[in-house]
Amino acid sequence: MDIKIGFADSPRELVVSSNESQEEVTAKVSEALHAGVGVLELTDDKGRRYLVRNDRIAYVEIGALTARTVGFAGA
Repeated sequence: MDIKIGFADSPRELVVSSNESQEEVTAKVSEALHAGVGVLELTDDKGRRYLVRNDRIAYVEIGALTARTVGFAGA
């Protein structure tokens, strides 16, 4: 699933592809935004870690986990 994080005072966003469940990511983001200070730590599907300052987060978009079809099966 893709997680998009928008930052205050920046037109760019960070996109992280993660294997974690939607509930796990939602819990991490909610906890980080509730705290206000500190960092949000996410790990992508390749094992890279992302640390984002909580006070700079403007929005977070958590995508749904969907299986991607390959080939012409859906056509």
